Amino acid sequence: MPGEKNVGLEGQATASGSITERTPLIPPTPTIVGHPNDDGPQALADVEGATNARPPSRPSTAKSLVDDAGHVEANQKISLLRGVLCTFALGCLIFLQATNISMLTTIGSYIADDLEVYEQTSWFTSTYLISMSALGPLNGKLSSVFSPRVCIFVAAVLMAIGAILCSLANSFASFLVGRAIAGVGASGVFTISIIIVLELTGSKRKGIAIGTLNSGYTVGVAIGATATGALVDLVGWRALFWAQAPILLFGGLILFLAIPRDFTSGKQDESGSSMWKRASQLDFLGAVTLTTSLILLLYGLSSSKEIPILPIVLSIIVGTIFVLIELYVAADPVIPVELLKSRGLLLTCLGTVSYMMARWSVLFFTPTYAIAVRQWSSSIGGAMLIPTNGGFAAGGLLVGWLHIKRQGSFYAATMVSYAIFPFTLVLLAILAHREGSAAGFVTTLFICGFATGAALNYNLAHLLHLTPKDTHYVASALIATFRGFAGSFGSAIGGGLFTRTLSTSLKAHFAERGLHRDTLIRQLLGSPKLVQKLEGVDKDVAVQSYEEGLRMLWLCAAALAFATVFVQAGVGWKGHKEKVAEQEERQALLHDGEARDREEAR
Repeated sequence: MPGEKNVGLEGQATASGSITERTPLIPPTPTIVGHPNDDGPQALADVEGATNARPPSRPSTAKSLVDDAGHVEANQKISLLRGVLCTFALGCLIFLQATNISMLTTIGSYIADDLEVYEQTSWFTSTYLISMSALGPLNGKLSSVFSPRVCIFVAAVLMAIGAILCSLANSFASFLVGRAIAGVGASGVFTISIIIVLELTGSKRKGIAIGTLNSGYTVGVAIGATATGALVDLVGWRALFWAQAPILLFGGLILFLAIPRDFTSGKQDESGSSMWKRASQLDFLGAVTLTTSLILLLYGLSSSKEIPILPIVLSIIVGTIFVLIELYVAADPVIPVELLKSRGLLLTCLGTVSYMMARWSVLFFTPTYAIAVRQWSSSIGGAMLIPTNGGFAAGGLLVGWLHIKRQGSFYAATMVSYAIFPFTLVLLAILAHREGSAAGFVTTLFICGFATGAALNYNLAHLLHLTPKDTHYVASALIATFRGFAGSFGSAIGGGLFTRTLSTSLKAHFAERGLHRDTLIRQLLGSPKLVQKLEGVDKDVAVQSYEEGLRMLWLCAAALAFATVFVQAGVGWKGHKEKVAEQEERQALLHDGEARDREEAR
């Protein structure tokens, strides 16, 4: 803007002042990627360049101070009573949000039998995760317009409505509608919980706070699968959905009342525009095209038979439209594409997707191994997630408590934790048969979870080292978004690979014995619990085929995780401050050289 400029990190003149550590998870208009009044969508938000946002305006109660050790204090503070209420209510919402991911691994067979859908069961989870991940950034922006307390209450209501619709569903389509609505609400819970944690914790305790949040999430995944597996035979799968509604509404109401009215998600808009006008300027078109592209891609890759080409081609076309919208149309993009020009951030996001895709293959299919191969009950199948999620919580909390207590690079620690992970997947593939060591399988699950929890905490800490402080909230939001994408991809793509391998094995082994079991094969593709009801040759073929399907899945996941190590290695270890210092030193040397040349010329 005329008359408002400062010198960027590379010496260029850029638009007005910089944003601060108090900037929201996804800032409101004017955004970090251009402004409606700018002459076109300029790449002013590159994390290795300058920013384009105006100075923040905060309530008087939200002061950010730096202590003698250089630690940044919390942006906002609330009373102890409010803090306890918020922790309790947010814990309930996070638990149920995570439970909705894992519960389908133990009750999916019951739903498939009731709705007579077997080959499309991966969509029970994928539909929830797609809407949850695709709308995460948009929820962050909405919280800056309507405030976090309002948005998280609405999110809880949407999750409750989705749960009720699922419990009443009498068809595959109506069940997916309920799952999609619940996923929209879950995206708000997940995103706004990160906002609240980052606003209320300083840099010194940020590692342990994020570790605690991740632990609450993983506890929901583990206990949710176990509890629903134990209860489904007693109360039925429908009750497991409608029973969530009152808890969700109660938790949302507590948060609405406990979070102060002046609590914000960071920098507030000073344009004078009305709340609804600012909301109308959000990038809903980008959210729709992104979601459509994801659905088309996952629909094609999750096919239980041959992979159809048309949905994938359409996904690429719609995805291209999404990128163009983000670059040239959206005033406040869902995903700031220009921000991904930073090598460190881009490779971190890509590495997160592939790493967590491999991780989700463990979470989604460990209960399948217990139920179909080991012939254990649904409750024990769900309990198999406890050791891996216990390891996840321990890894995240321990590194946050013992190691991530300083600012700086965590490159080596990140690489070590990333490198351990693929070996645990290979071990799972080796042990995934009926005669394998149960103790060895459980131990491997714990190590797998520990490495993942440590890797994610180290990864975020190192990303904050790589990027300027004024982009930390945006970078954190992108990481959360790509982690959500990984869940969708892991569910649909991993499920498609497993189902295709299982189908091929079942057909081949039945054919070897001269048997035709087309109806049984179709049922086995979506109901691992059915294996326990079989006898004789049918059971032997089913168990052997499930072993082969799981082995193929986890070996492919291990290959993906191994490739991720090299992707993560490319992020580099030099932080933003170091790069700026080197650049300033080069500029100083160049200036001195030019001065000497001028002196010699005289």
